Amino acid sequence: MVSDPVVSAVAPAGSRPGARPGRSLRSVRAPLALAAVGLALAAVLRIRDPHGAGSYGQCALLRLTGIPCPACGGLRAVNDLTHGEVLQALSSNAYVVLSAAAVLTWWFLWVRRRLSGRDAPLANRSTTVAVLWGVGLVAFGALRLLPSFAWLRP
Repeated sequence: MVSDPVVSAVAPAGSRPGARPGRSLRSVRAPLALAAVGLALAAVLRIRDPHGAGSYGQCALLRLTGIPCPACGGLRAVNDLTHGEVLQALSSNAYVVLSAAAVLTWWFLWVRRRLSGRDAPLANRSTTVAVLWGVGLVAFGALRLLPSFAWLRP
């Protein structure tokens, strides 16, 4: 039996000719693993409430300088989200809430694309997205220090 070099170069290893790509549990293994990790971390934050003083330690920057870091309130925000308290979560750390919404949206798109046999959205732009997210986090941290945006502080 002679194999077609074009088909073998394009088709994933072990795939059957004519099989539809991605339509299996195997194609969404990575998104499901990421979801399991995220849900486990959220469950820990739901079980052990970070609203209690010192429950997860203290922010080193806040303790040393009195200035909240951009992530201050993030654990409380996730805990609030697990209880369905979106407004309370926004008051703890709006950037974490918006980031969680963006990650959930991206995750659903990832699953949909994997089921249709395509790569994750923004797969070839992950460095750019990470840098932009980091710049946004720093900007949020600076913005919440301004007197007119004091309402963003945890």
